Amino acid sequence: MRKLVIFLIVLIVLLVAVDRVAVAGVQRDLANRIAAAADITGTPTVTIEGIPFLTQALAGEYPEVRFDLGTLAVGGVSIRNLRGAAYNVRAPLADVLQNTADIRAERLAVTGMLTKATVDKFAPQGVKISGNGRRLVASGEVPLGGNRVKFSAELRVELGDGGIRLVAEKIQGVPSQLAQFVTYTIPFQGKLPFDVKVTGVKSVPGGLELSAEGANVPLRG
Repeated sequence: MRKLVIFLIVLIVLLVAVDRVAVAGVQRDLANRIAAAADITGTPTVTIEGIPFLTQALAGEYPEVRFDLGTLAVGGVSIRNLRGAAYNVRAPLADVLQNTADIRAERLAVTGMLTKATVDKFAPQGVKISGNGRRLVASGEVPLGGNRVKFSAELRVELGDGGIRLVAEKIQGVPSQLAQFVTYTIPFQGKLPFDVKVTGVKSVPGGLELSAEGANVPLRG
């Protein structure tokens, strides 16, 4: 009986070790594929969620694969902490071993941060951006009757054609009609990784957090 218990313990340890070695190898493969699909030069950090891994590998389906792309510049706009998750990733084991797999994610979600410095970079001349954690605040000077007059305003954030639009409202110090001189757009001239579409943006303590999603996303190596 004792020998059987020892054998089972050794077997479990070996299976766990094989499982961890296998997951490390597939994570490296997926990291390379994600880097190619996202068109980045570095190697992202990839984590396959769920255990045991071998069960997922044999089935050729991974419910959740998380990745971290770091900081990227998209059309001149710096996006920090670009990370996300690929859900229901289909990767038949036989195809992976032969490096012929058409790996796809049923859904892929990405989030990233535009810092206050980036938001401030695109602001109109004379306008500075700060924030209170809930909303961004614009302050500075705008032209009025040949002079430049100090103002402050809250900024409403919304998605617009070609970028993120910051609309001045509750402006103080100048007539409300001058809010147009404070309203501006942060353009996205390039494509986000995986060609995902921006679906939301919100004000957070560090600046602006954007979210994007895509469906049936290929992860090609």
